[in-house]
Amino acid sequence: MPRERASAENEREPHESLYSAAALDLGLVVMLESFEFVFSTSAAHFFAKVGWSAWLRPVLGGSEIIAAVLFLVPSTATIGGYLLLVIFGLAALLHILHGQYGVEGLLVYAVAVFVSTAHTENRTAQDRL
Repeated sequence: MPRERASAENEREPHESLYSAAALDLGLVVMLESFEFVFSTSAAHFFAKVGWSAWLRPVLGGSEIIAAVLFLVPSTATIGGYLLLVIFGLAALLHILHGQYGVEGLLVYAVAVFVSTAHTENRTAQDRL
C-alpha cells in the first residue's frame, strides 16, 4: 500500500507543478497590473473624467496588490483568491455602471483565480486525509 501511495503522489507532481507555476504567473501578472493601475496617469485621467475621488484608485489598486500577495503565499492562497474574486467583481461592476462594458479581461482573470483557488482548496483537503 505505501508503494501505491508514493506512486500516486509521484504521478501528481508534474500536474501540481503546472498548477503552481500557473498560479505564480497569475499572481505576479495581477500584482504588476495593479501597480500599473495605481501609478498610471491614464487611470488617473479616467477617474477624474468620471468624477471619482482621487483616493479611490490607490485604495482599489492597493487592495488588489495585497490580495495578489496573499494569493502568492501558499498558506494564504485561498483567502487571497477569494479577495481577488471580490475585487474583480467590484471592478467589473464599477466599469459597467459607468458604461464601460469591456470587462472581458477581468472575467478572464476571475476565472483563472477561481480555478486556481478551487485547485488549492482541493489539494489542501486531500492533504488533510
